[in-house]
Amino acid sequence: MAKYTTAKSRYNTLEAIRDPFLDRARDSAEFTIPSIMPREYHSKHTTLHTPYQGIGARGTNNLSSKLLLALLPPNQPFFRLTLDEFTLSELSGRDDMKGEFEKAMASIERVVMSEMEVNNFRNALFEAIKHLIIAGNVLLYITPDLKMKVYHLDRYVIKRDGIGNVLEIITKDMVAPSSLTEEQKLLIEGDKTKDGYDDTCEIYTCVKRSANGKKWEVHQELYEKIIPSSVGTYPIDKNAFIPLRYTSIDNADYGRGFIEEYIGDLRSLEALYRAVVEGSAASSKVLFLVKPNGSTRLKTLSESPNGAIREGDANDVTTLQVNKFSDFNVAFQTMRLIEERLQFAFMLNTSVQRNNDRVTATEINYVSKELDDSLGGLYSLLSQELQLPLINRLMFQMERKKALPNLPKDSIRPKIVTGLEALGRSSDLQRLNTFVNQLQPFADQLMTYLNLEEYVKRVGTSLGVEMDGLIKSQEQIAQEQQAMQEQMMIQQNSPVAVKEGMGMVRDSVKQDREENNNKEN
Repeated sequence: MAKYTTAKSRYNTLEAIRDPFLDRARDSAEFTIPSIMPREYHSKHTTLHTPYQGIGARGTNNLSSKLLLALLPPNQPFFRLTLDEFTLSELSGRDDMKGEFEKAMASIERVVMSEMEVNNFRNALFEAIKHLIIAGNVLLYITPDLKMKVYHLDRYVIKRDGIGNVLEIITKDMVAPSSLTEEQKLLIEGDKTKDGYDDTCEIYTCVKRSANGKKWEVHQELYEKIIPSSVGTYPIDKNAFIPLRYTSIDNADYGRGFIEEYIGDLRSLEALYRAVVEGSAASSKVLFLVKPNGSTRLKTLSESPNGAIREGDANDVTTLQVNKFSDFNVAFQTMRLIEERLQFAFMLNTSVQRNNDRVTATEINYVSKELDDSLGGLYSLLSQELQLPLINRLMFQMERKKALPNLPKDSIRPKIVTGLEALGRSSDLQRLNTFVNQLQPFADQLMTYLNLEEYVKRVGTSLGVEMDGLIKSQEQIAQEQQAMQEQMMIQQNSPVAVKEGMGMVRDSVKQDREENNNKEN
């Protein structure tokens, strides 16, 4: 029988594979945002390194903002719930019911997006994206109460197979003893090996793919003892832990960050800025030298006020300065060239979208195109490793909490719209409008073939408009038409109508008589 390997020992084993990536992440953070990945043994009392240049931090924040806008648009869902045509045909038996199903799915999309906004997923994702850019790796955890926790690279280890599929994840949490549950406290009572129990406790969470590969097995350990209530499973496509990497590397458990690709330019720019700042400080210092045997006395020069007249020889006094202006010019030119390259890399030279909740779909599409062109498909990669697992897990937990209806399994699936395609349902609206515009030469016959009610429903769904109570049903239209016909009949049979009808008859007879008299004359 094989000896059981604790989560702590397994974590320590996998640390050796992670450490080179962690060291590179810390180097990248030193030239951008040091607080993202501080050095080992960092504490709250440690003073962080402050870079001499600010383009690394500014570029990281700018790129993170653009990625967040594209991945999580503020005014529309970034995913669609699709229903396969076979299931739709079985459920409805009518093609014109597609609009009704799309309206229902659009409503579910809005509920899911509202849940993300209420639980402040946006701030957590912004932090995660900055870790991706700098460290190249980050781990997200969706808590049972639908909150998002971000694990930094120094707080988890991961194991993948040769093609990048996750096999194992172990996290390390430092918690205060006072926050332990009663069950957890019972595990360590009387344990003489619990060093540092009065300070912090280490809780390891182990998530491992099952032997048949159809589910995730999860449990937690406290001081190498399994917490019974933590043992459970996740569906294979609905893992609560979402590991992210900036780049996918063959046969590597971790990715590499964006900053690592430009670390040479950042390191050179940092050195030049430091040299110029320190050199400028030295050059700004001015010293006056007086000849020891000259006629000008040192005390007279130092004590004389501005504009005073004193006896002396100007040749006895000289000014000492660092004449390095030509060297500074060379440094400035080199710095300018490096900054230009980094501005292109960080997309600082592109148009800036408005930072508010009314960003248009056109602006989002433009940013998405910039990201695909500049970052080599990173946006598309994150759609599969971030957006899709996030939606799957979130909808799974919302269904368990009865916040969503139980959807037909394998029939309704989320689809992430990325790249050059319009986000959300704007592409559907464009295609609908193009279809109708192409039929304008046949406008007279268009209404004969076009189902106006269905068209209105699909347009509203594409725009994300709540359709309930807005569009009249066929029953309402029929009732209103019937009421209108009855009203017309009442008006026609009323005394006023009869009187008006008799008047029209008399006028007609009078006109006929006048015409006949004119003919006789």
